[in-house]
Amino acid sequence: MAKNANLGAAKNAKNDEFYTQYADIQKEVNAYIEYNPDVFRGKTILLPCDDPEWSNFTKFFAQNFEFFGLKKLISTSYAIESKKYKTDWQPTLFETENPMYNVEKSRIKGKIFTLTHDTNANGRIDIDDLQWSYLEGDGDFRSAEVTALRDEADIIITNPPFSLFREFLAWIMEGGKQCLVIGNMNAITYKEVFPLIKDNKLWLGTTDVRWFYQESTNSPLYEAAHSRWFTNIDHGMRHKPLQLMSMADNIRFSRHKEVKGINYSKYDNYDALEIPFTDAIPSDYNGEMGVPISFLDKYCPEQFEIIGMSLFLATQKPKDLPKSLQGGPAFYLKNENGYKRQYPRIVIRKKQ
Repeated sequence: MAKNANLGAAKNAKNDEFYTQYADIQKEVNAYIEYNPDVFRGKTILLPCDDPEWSNFTKFFAQNFEFFGLKKLISTSYAIESKKYKTDWQPTLFETENPMYNVEKSRIKGKIFTLTHDTNANGRIDIDDLQWSYLEGDGDFRSAEVTALRDEADIIITNPPFSLFREFLAWIMEGGKQCLVIGNMNAITYKEVFPLIKDNKLWLGTTDVRWFYQESTNSPLYEAAHSRWFTNIDHGMRHKPLQLMSMADNIRFSRHKEVKGINYSKYDNYDALEIPFTDAIPSDYNGEMGVPISFLDKYCPEQFEIIGMSLFLATQKPKDLPKSLQGGPAFYLKNENGYKRQYPRIVIRKKQ
């Protein structure tokens, strides 16, 4: 199987369209159905940046159309000639053997697939009832044509190109839509994304995604830096409060050597307690605390409030900070060697 280096090479070549496995979609979506069986009922779902001839999103929602009680499913693909990464692309038999096929439009036009009813009169609504045609444009989500489809939809679900995540998420939020999209975990630190998380307008889904494939190879690619689902659709995991020990019990019993037998420290350049692990958050501390970004996996908005992030709160550095530690905004801890620069921290406080 291809490793993380393949993802890096593909990114450098501007080939950042990685397709999601059916099982990963099913596992994530099931969590929302379990929490609210009617979450998709009567809704129109739009799958932009999707190509049903390769992607599993359309296949999954088409096969579950009746079970989810969908009103309409819309999927749009992006024209091959508009993609930055060029391949030896050939239209599939699905397209060429259809009466709709147009050799001139095939490379320069996107396609739209819709599903609303039982078109073949076999008594069920599924993938065989998909209807398709060419778009007027190339299928770019920023186009007026696809934006109109966004406005028609209730929920946007897809795996957008990694390089366009910021812009794509902003496009969704501009339309005021619910969403379930995949992005790199590092997106949490983006100035365009973190404020949405802080204001409880966006949160992490229930699973991560580690394996993708591409249409040219159909070969899995290992994503070492985890990709995650980002959503504003409610699920049960985000309402489960963390079971935590007191500060004294953490110091006495913690399984982490960085905590057990060691007093908690405050940052030198910000008035907050350093918490190196989510399960080391003391239950009896009411001040501000800096926690790893992985805390968001366990974040319960009824238990904690998010104050900010070190990348945006660390406006000052220690006065005697050596040049070797200089860099962007960060929290610093004093130690026997002078200072230790911390990885990005989310600042939280227990709700009273």
